[in-house]
Amino acid sequence: MDKNICNQSYCFRNGRYWLLIILTYIFLVSCNNEKSEIRVLFVGDILLSRNVKEEYKSRNIFPWEDLKQTLHSADLVFGNLEGAVGNFHDQINPSAESPVFAIDSCDISMLYKAGFNAITIENNHIFDLGLDGKNNTISSLLNNNIKPICFENSPHFITVKNVVFSFIAVNTILNRDSTKSQIPSVEVSQKLRLAKSLSNIVIVSIHWGSELLEWPSNEQRDAAKWLVSHGADIIIGSHPHVIQNPEVIEGKPVFFSLGNHLFDQKYPKTKEGLIAEIIIKKGKFQCAGHKTRTKKNSFFPELHECLDYKFKPIKYKRELLTVNNITLKPLSLIDDRENKTVLQAFNSGEMIWNSHPMPLISLSSNNLDGKDAYLFALEKYYSNIDKEINIRIYVYNVDNKGIYAKWRGSALAWPLLDAEISLYDDRILCALHRGDSYIMLDKTKMNKRIAAYKWNGFGFKGLSDSIACKYCKDVFE
Repeated sequence: MDKNICNQSYCFRNGRYWLLIILTYIFLVSCNNEKSEIRVLFVGDILLSRNVKEEYKSRNIFPWEDLKQTLHSADLVFGNLEGAVGNFHDQINPSAESPVFAIDSCDISMLYKAGFNAITIENNHIFDLGLDGKNNTISSLLNNNIKPICFENSPHFITVKNVVFSFIAVNTILNRDSTKSQIPSVEVSQKLRLAKSLSNIVIVSIHWGSELLEWPSNEQRDAAKWLVSHGADIIIGSHPHVIQNPEVIEGKPVFFSLGNHLFDQKYPKTKEGLIAEIIIKKGKFQCAGHKTRTKKNSFFPELHECLDYKFKPIKYKRELLTVNNITLKPLSLIDDRENKTVLQAFNSGEMIWNSHPMPLISLSSNNLDGKDAYLFALEKYYSNIDKEINIRIYVYNVDNKGIYAKWRGSALAWPLLDAEISLYDDRILCALHRGDSYIMLDKTKMNKRIAAYKWNGFGFKGLSDSIACKYCKDVFE
């Protein structure tokens, strides 16, 4: 036999062998990368009533048939549900100009079938049917294994592949019950503070802007800057019902409006939507937007190829809260409409204990006495002092066996609105108080007072020196 043929045959077999090894390696690396990669999707406004309901009833076609594969391939899928579960005749404030979106509870199951894991309900239609409608919506979503996210239970924490996300839902559009959130505000600042301390990535879902306006308003831009400066990593907007092009604000991606996802408006621009995609990999997250559109004579969305937005990868460096070498990871529990957080303690990667469910407002690790590390917490509880559920200060010792309350405060000298440890000195507590007092309670008083306190080992003692007071003014101004 010709030696050259033998050599060629050997080389061919040997080449196939190494090719097989290389392909196997690529496959294994690819699998590992897939396991470490996280995909989160956000879609725009979803309507399950009016003409949308008529379409899926008359055509007997699943609204997300063209997007099922896309949605089910993600680790988390969020949407903004417009309306409330209940009867149309139970609407409140019938004289209001905005329409009423009453949802049949049986239709909520379609969201789970489509692939949604969580739904934001913080918008100007959640109170269409009053408080009962909101509670019915929350119950229906929970019954279908979907997390309902509203202002009250924000931040909501979800852990995927060891990355902790926090989700905050805010509505700045006047509701039927005449309520809305303000930006800036103490309440939103507190939620961002808690989210920053207990999560790697903070995502804010916000209902804002003007309907059918195709560009963000000055108010939206100002709000976005404030949210980013207070800790938001990604902002997802809704309400205009048309796409407002995403931008980078202060280094963070802002999707001003995702437009409509499943809706029955007929103006051409309202038939387009944007799916915001967040991919987390190797300590970075990258955001992209993929356009959808509805078919002719239909309100059901489908992907609209070659019309995408993409942001550069962004490193996230936020670490989880650690005290005395114990890292705290949050687990959110939805109790009625309020959020309770269980703290899971880890030491060297091993979980060592769980806390009781806590109604946390904020949480930080501080050296209050200049030596030992304590947990400083704001929590909401009832007190006989003011006969209301309000913010109370707690100081905790933390070790490998558990978490122990060292001090339970009512609200210091006056009713409390907020409190933070000074940016300049861990031993100084800065408190923002209401204008009334425990002797003469009056929530309607609009004035506020700022006070400084110092930890003495047993509690907080009021300070009156000018330096401490200046430190505290800087915190709340």
